[in-house]
Amino acid sequence: MDILIYYSIPVFLLLITLEYAVGRRRGMRLYETRDTLADLAMGIGNVIINLGWKGVALGLSFAVYQFRFFDLPTDTVWVWVALLFAEDFCYYWFHRFHHESRFGWAAHVNHHSSQHFNLAVALRQSWTTPFTGLIFWLPLPLLGFHPLMILTQQAISLIYQFWIHTQTIDRLGPLEWVLNTPSHHRVHHGTNQQYIDRNYGGILIVWDRIFGSFEAENERVNYGITHQLDTYNPFRIAFHEWAAIGRDLWQTSGWRNRIGFAFRHPGWQPDQDLRPQSAARKA
Repeated sequence: MDILIYYSIPVFLLLITLEYAVGRRRGMRLYETRDTLADLAMGIGNVIINLGWKGVALGLSFAVYQFRFFDLPTDTVWVWVALLFAEDFCYYWFHRFHHESRFGWAAHVNHHSSQHFNLAVALRQSWTTPFTGLIFWLPLPLLGFHPLMILTQQAISLIYQFWIHTQTIDRLGPLEWVLNTPSHHRVHHGTNQQYIDRNYGGILIVWDRIFGSFEAENERVNYGITHQLDTYNPFRIAFHEWAAIGRDLWQTSGWRNRIGFAFRHPGWQPDQDLRPQSAARKA
């Protein structure tokens, strides 16, 4: 459950301190004070929002669970293993949508807006994806996974993804074929052309390999978004792309254009069919 995340916070802060020390010893400038404070502010905001919203999400999950196709036990290892794969599959499509639709990107962009890549960036969580991402996990209670099991697995996934936000760990050999690793996630946060919209996995990287969104880390990664966000104000970080969508909807005419600006890929313009560019991919 989410209590796992709350208990993990002291460990997160300890590891951030350790990474900072390791980086300094290696001559790496991993942290910038204002940027890290913005990371922490975004994380605190996300925790506060989830304190209330998780009850709504859990209630909806229980409602769907009443119509489940199967009665899956909660104390069997194979069910938990199946849930790990099933939840990660849902996360992959949640994550991919939040990069390849501007509506989703408006909620998710803040996590990519730092020009640094470190463990503190893992805490730069969205204030609006709790609302935009809810539906992606509803197939799980319908299949028969108990809502509390799902909540627990979501917390495990989020905790796992903390440690992959680092430049201090290199490649991990054969594990790179199956697991999402720091190397894979560095690519995900890159603005290099070949890195944009790649490596959406949570715990596993296999979905990216299956669905054609995998990219290995080759050249040096440039972090942030294509048009960098020049602010450390958490409210601007959280809502700047929602405001940009609002301006585009106000200034354009025709419902086709309005739907395109809101729901097609970031960077879309009327009468254009651009390749998805999730980091524009607009700011």
